[in-house]
Amino acid sequence: MATNDQVKQLARAHYANDDEAFRSCLLQIAANEARKGHAAAAREIKALASQKRAAAKVINLAGNEDLFTVAYPSVRMGDLIVSEEIKLRLERVMREYRQRGKLADYGYENRRRILLEGAPGTGKTMTASVIASELQLPLLTVQMDKLITKYMGETSVKLRQIFESIARMPGVYLFDEFDAIGADRSLDNEVGEMRRILNSFLQFIEADHSQSIILAATNNFEMLDSALFRRFDDVIHYDLPTAGEARELVDHTIGGYDPHFSCSADLAKHMSSLCQAEIVQVCRDAIKDSLLEGAEISESVLQDLCNERMDRYAAVKQVS
Repeated sequence: MATNDQVKQLARAHYANDDEAFRSCLLQIAANEARKGHAAAAREIKALASQKRAAAKVINLAGNEDLFTVAYPSVRMGDLIVSEEIKLRLERVMREYRQRGKLADYGYENRRRILLEGAPGTGKTMTASVIASELQLPLLTVQMDKLITKYMGETSVKLRQIFESIARMPGVYLFDEFDAIGADRSLDNEVGEMRRILNSFLQFIEADHSQSIILAATNNFEMLDSALFRRFDDVIHYDLPTAGEARELVDHTIGGYDPHFSCSADLAKHMSSLCQAEIVQVCRDAIKDSLLEGAEISESVLQDLCNERMDRYAAVKQVS
């Protein structure tokens, strides 16, 4: 059966959650058994190597239930319509995570503390779902309204509980609306308690060496304290879609309902005035209208729905 070295290799791969290394070692053992004439054992071990790890469905939050929402996303990288640069950087994060055991052997840590910044609706929150889905990890979103309290010192205690969970339970942890705790400590309107909270966060994230991925998302990059940036392994900027990305997003969303629909260059340019989330909503509104009225989706309908949304925002800006 397995040699001492192979048993050690299996153990290292298991504790590093390195599925590829674990599978490779199983196949080596199966090959050894086949060479020894143990055909049945070789077939059984090969069958085990072909199985995929089942995603865990039970999360023990140990009294921290009110600090997180837990999800098991199924959205994949192909569903995220962003620039190629962002996709490459996200692929790098996931590649390093999958091969973190190999990096650790040489004294390196994988990228796992990522700051996502950009305009609302451009794909930051969806990115967290994609990473969790692709890596078969749970997505735990920090409930900021439960984290920040009016009682002095309580928020720092809850932050400690969050980082204890991060160390205990591997997952993708999302701090959405991160500027709520990451605002620049030099701002005149920042009270002493918020400065203490940020100091606590800086200490916790610097001391963390867990198997989890920590994502912080903000729409207000310029408000963040400069001390935060060196604590993150990567900072990824999200912007409004280009015409090409808008076209891809329209075709992707409408295509699930009407595979014959194709977005024109003019419509794509028009749609690129909206953020990605709004483009999806416009497409979904068009699909609902088509279902209820029994009519095909047309570019004129999409243009009208797009104009309706832009007019609404223009009216709000005038009032404010």
